[in-house]
Parts: sequence; C-alpha cells; structure tokens
Amino acid sequence: MVTRIRNIVLDTRKPLELAEFWAAVLGGTISVNDDTWVVVTDPAGRRLVCQLAPDHEPPAFPDPKGSQQVHLDLDVDDIDEVERQVLALGATRVTAPHVETDFRVFRDPAGHPFCLIVPAV
Repeated sequence: MVTRIRNIVLDTRKPLELAEFWAAVLGGTISVNDDTWVVVTDPAGRRLVCQLAPDHEPPAFPDPKGSQQVHLDLDVDDIDEVERQVLALGATRVTAPHVETDFRVFRDPAGHPFCLIVPAV
C-alpha cells in the first residue's frame, strides 16, 4: 500500500494562535475552517493543522519518564538567525540537559517540541 500524508495535526488550546506561529516559521498561509481546525499550508503544499484540544497538556522534554509524542525536524541554513526568528515569534528554547550537536531544540507556543537542524554537507 502506498499512501501520502495529508496533514500533520497538532493539538492545542489556541488553534489560530499556534497556526500563526507555524505559518510564520514555515512561510505558509493560513485557512481557517472553524474555531477548532486551522490549516497551515507551506509553499510546497504540505499541511500542518492546529486542532482545538481544550485539555491539551504539552509533553515534557527532556523527560526520561515521558515521551515527546511527536516533533518536527526543520532544516535551516543559518541556525543562529532562525533561532532568533522563532524566539521572536514565541518559541522557547529547551535548555534542560540533553545532547545537541548539529541541532537545537525548541517548543512552539503550545509546548510541542521541534528541532532546528543544520543539514550535513
């Protein structure tokens, strides 16, 4: 069976706010279906959806007893510049002890972890 990903869906208490963050990070556009489902489409047509989950609790990271559940890895050319930009948009840097070599870990405004990665040459 061959399938294609239609959406990656993130739970959040504030779908529009989270979609605005991801649209800015990905250079995407927003389409609002309703108060519970906001779609971000990146320039390549990939879709990230922010879905209302009133009881959403962000995963802990790093947490040896817990799981990230899911996270996004984003390739960047200039990690210092993109870090500055995502922080200005409302991301937070994960500074708890973990090993970083060619990547940095952040949380989006709803607490979902994501990594900025410098691709290997």
